[in-house]
Amino acid sequence: MRKATRKKETKAFSEAVGRALRRAAKAARKTAKMYGTPIYVWENGKVVAKKP
Repeated sequence: MRKATRKKETKAFSEAVGRALRRAAKAARKTAKMYGTPIYVWENGKVVAKKP
């Protein structure tokens, strides 16, 4: 039973982390758009500057 509980806790934690990362990315895009700065992302093994 302990393993099942731990798996459930781990899954809930990873889902919460995913939501937090999406929320942070949205805020970063909004800030970049507001100030006209590029957003740097990783695409095809390279860092690329994108306009928001």
